[in-house]
Amino acid sequence: MYKLLATACLLVSLAACSSLEFPGVYRLPIDQGNVITQEMVDKLKIGMTRSQVEYVMGTPLVRDTFSPDRWDYIYSLNDQNNEKQERHHLTAFFVDGKLSEFDTDIKLSPEQAAETAPDAAEATDEQ
Repeated sequence: MYKLLATACLLVSLAACSSLEFPGVYRLPIDQGNVITQEMVDKLKIGMTRSQVEYVMGTPLVRDTFSPDRWDYIYSLNDQNNEKQERHHLTAFFVDGKLSEFDTDIKLSPEQAAETAPDAAEATDEQ
């Protein structure tokens, strides 16, 4: 009797943890982190202050205690109904409280790419 009850409890607890999905059940798309859009990235300019970057991008998801001059913005969207996964990241680097460079997986507009290119910055310094 106890073995049967223990087996039934074990099966019920395992079924509760299973990844079986019920057909026809709608699952909400869950987005996490900071939304990063092309428009936001286009507004970033080298030389902006920390507060200006925070105004454009929002509060960074990760502020590393050991690297206070690096801010990380991470965004992910998992939509299991459409089997769509979207992930973006942006890392901002500061020198003396000013944005010195940023790295992102979002394609920069041609104007933004020209402004952030190291060769372009050196060419304007020489003139």
